[in-house]
Amino acid sequence: MIENYIENANFEETGFSYTLSLISGKYKMIILYCLMEYKIVRFNQLQRYIKKISDKTLSQNLKELERDELIHREVYNQIPPKVEYSLTKRGESLMKVLDELCRWGEENRK
Repeated sequence: MIENYIENANFEETGFSYTLSLISGKYKMIILYCLMEYKIVRFNQLQRYIKKISDKTLSQNLKELERDELIHREVYNQIPPKVEYSLTKRGESLMKVLDELCRWGEENRK
């Protein structure tokens, strides 16, 4: 399979490049992992889990993940406002890839 990437003159057109574009950045994989572990999470819970992330950065990452249909944003019409995030089916299918990255890291940690 890697041979296909090497032979393909335009890396940006590969599936590998597309996958990286969805999960690139400092926080997206952490957000996805958190949603995998806890299923349904609110904004403040994500912020506590990640710790050193600003409201703006978390909000931007969540919007991008929602745009890419990896997470679902559920807004409840109540006071105070309540918003919950969860993985979509598409996002759940990506968890196999993230699990393998985690497994590799555990096996190869120095």
